Amino acid sequence: MTDIPRRAVSRTAKLAALPLGFAGRTVLGMGKRVTGLASDVISAEIQQRTAEQLFSVLGQLKGGAMKFGQALSVFEAALPEEIAAPYRQALTKLQEAAPPLPAATVHRVLAEQLGPAWRERFVSFDDTPAAAASIGQVHRAVWRDPDDGAHRDVAVKIQYPGAGDALLADLKQLSRLGGMFRAIQPGLDVKPLLVELRERITEELDYELEAESQRAFAAAYAGDDEIFIPAVLTATPRVLVTEWIEGTPLAEIIRAGSEEQRDEAGRLMAILHLSAPARAGLLHADPHPGNFRLLPDGRLGVIDFGAVARMPEGTPEPIGRLAGLALRGEADAVVDGLREEGFVSRTEQIDAQAVLDFIRPMLDPVAEEEFRFTRAWLRAEATRLASPRSPAYQLSRQLNLPPSYLLIHRVTLGSIGVLCQLEAKAPYRSILERWLPGFAPVG
Repeated sequence: MTDIPRRAVSRTAKLAALPLGFAGRTVLGMGKRVTGLASDVISAEIQQRTAEQLFSVLGQLKGGAMKFGQALSVFEAALPEEIAAPYRQALTKLQEAAPPLPAATVHRVLAEQLGPAWRERFVSFDDTPAAAASIGQVHRAVWRDPDDGAHRDVAVKIQYPGAGDALLADLKQLSRLGGMFRAIQPGLDVKPLLVELRERITEELDYELEAESQRAFAAAYAGDDEIFIPAVLTATPRVLVTEWIEGTPLAEIIRAGSEEQRDEAGRLMAILHLSAPARAGLLHADPHPGNFRLLPDGRLGVIDFGAVARMPEGTPEPIGRLAGLALRGEADAVVDGLREEGFVSRTEQIDAQAVLDFIRPMLDPVAEEEFRFTRAWLRAEATRLASPRSPAYQLSRQLNLPPSYLLIHRVTLGSIGVLCQLEAKAPYRSILERWLPGFAPVG
């Protein structure tokens, strides 16, 4: 494979094989039931094989398929525990690794973007990628500063040839396969996620725009003792060179970190998510664990800024104000605020107490001084909100998600997914009190 597989027929066939493979395994499971195998064994076997195929196909295709897999991976904590393990193993692989490009292809991109004498800009360049993601892979190198000749360890991010076409083709095809993901978890609607990912394709393909965002974050957090943003050395549309950072990936902390590490990583993730709009006028919009490192000095290192939301006025004040009203039990005021922001139609008759009952459990993490996010808590919330028999599900059909809140909603859900993977305990309420405009809880 010399780059992203670009032929539409080939990519569509591979993506189409995902639901077909799932259907085949389901039939296999039905056959084994006839022969007397236990249903829980059958379920585990089917889920394991589906997880393996999911990683294999999405990882090989890269592009939009892998981008979607990475986005989906942060929600695995909401899966029922009996099927979560195989998906956890397969999807988290997408956060840190994928089949690499051959060195010849890497060199061709570097020559096109940095010039035929690109090797003179590096003291050394490792042809083996240190990491591979959805639209690019990262190589470690030593940069030669053009001004003073100083040497710096750097990360060189190189975009896969054909990434733009692959992103568009994959996301279009994946939008037709929603039934497969409902088979994995009933109530899971992936279409809004795919729509939002499509809207951000152009930005993520432009590494010069990513460099601009990273520089803005770096300036906002310069000298910070909790968050570290590596410096940008140079950028072209398809190559980005930044300072190299050493640290423990969040995926590793999720898998084998101590309770202290997991708690601290969760606290820092919450600080980044809530403080960035106020400090940088930007929201980091790709909260999967592969984009974060816990550094030896205790800071949270952030290494990918391809997906950001521009929020020059910070987080919208109604979010904090309505959360505070809900915690204080002011049902009528909550509904009035939701109507004003477009979450509830101005003509819709709705039970204010039912709305409060719908919202209030979501605010458990900030109702007390400290809270521990857990997979069990997220699964319970997912069941409450997604089950057609649940009052919360019925009420949700009367609510809207205004377009201006779509990205904030998706990023917040993704961040909560990571916190639940970490099972992190922290004083989240005090973090909201400091960084979320309008937030004023009980007492």
